[in-house]
Amino acid sequence: MDRNAIGRESKAAVNEVEKGAIRRFAESLGETNPIYFEEAAARAAGYRSVVAPPTFPTTLRAGSDLREGLLLSPGKHLLQAEQTFEYARPIVAGDKLTVRSKVVEVSQRNTPSGLTDVVVIEDEGKDETGTVVYRSRQLWVVRTAPKHAPGDLHE
Repeated sequence: MDRNAIGRESKAAVNEVEKGAIRRFAESLGETNPIYFEEAAARAAGYRSVVAPPTFPTTLRAGSDLREGLLLSPGKHLLQAEQTFEYARPIVAGDKLTVRSKVVEVSQRNTPSGLTDVVVIEDEGKDETGTVVYRSRQLWVVRTAPKHAPGDLHE
C-alpha cells in the first residue's frame, strides 16, 4: 500500500440526483415510505422533492476511484468493512451534488488474523452553492489475494 496516498483527492464529478434513481434505490432496500416515491408525500412532509434514503450516496461517484491504482499493488484486494454517513440536510431529487473523494488514513491495525492494512476514504458531496450536503467515510481492509495451486480453475 502507498502510505503517501494520505491526503490525495479524486477529481470532482457532478451527480444529478434523479427521482427514478431514488425510486429504484428505495425499492431495492424494500422501503415503503411514500417520501421516497411520491412528490406530493415528500412536499407534505416538508421536503422540496422526493427524498433519497440515508445510504443513497453509495450510488454517487467522484471523478476517479482512489481505491484502484493509488492504494493497491498486484495481488491485493479491498474489502469494505464499514461505512458511515453524516448529513447537513437530506438529499432530494433535483440536487446536483459535486462529489470528491479523499484518502484520510492508511494504516495497519492488529486483528485476530494479525496485522491488517486499512484505508479510510472520505467522500464529500456539495450542492451548487458549494455547501456540504453529506460526508461518507469508508473503511477498507486490504487483503492479499489467495494463491491458487496448479490445475485450479482460477489459473
